[in-house]
Amino acid sequence: MDLELRTTEQSDYDAIATWIEDATSCSRWAGPLVPFPFSARELPELLSVKGGSSYSLYDSNNNCIGFGQFWVVKQGAVHLGRIIISPEARGFGAGRLLCNKLMAKAMQEAGAARVTLRVYRDNAPALSLYSSLGFSIIESESTDNLLLMSASNAE
Repeated sequence: MDLELRTTEQSDYDAIATWIEDATSCSRWAGPLVPFPFSARELPELLSVKGGSSYSLYDSNNNCIGFGQFWVVKQGAVHLGRIIISPEARGFGAGRLLCNKLMAKAMQEAGAARVTLRVYRDNAPALSLYSSLGFSIIESESTDNLLLMSASNAE
């Protein structure tokens, strides 16, 4: 699969907005502060994170098929968030490629040796993916619903 990671543009937000079907999926993806419904024009501001970077994954036909962000949480550590793959691209390895490319970009830009992310305990596909990428659960910083996961020198 030949996929490219690029800085997110407004046309990407237009596509991403169509992937979120309801308030529950919006909250689980973007957090409780992002209202639903929203307009694609609002997404750049709604998803803005101080010191954060947003990237989109493009397929060989130049279609946006994925999105993710990262931000520095402390010296030497970055946090990945709001990772999503278009419904049509799920199940074909795009999530793995997005995560690998996003981790590499985050570690390169931030000079980080550690990457963290949060995942819902009941999101078995994502939990399996992140575990296979070398992330380990940190129960002491997890909640009943959300797991904090960490990887060092992501592979």
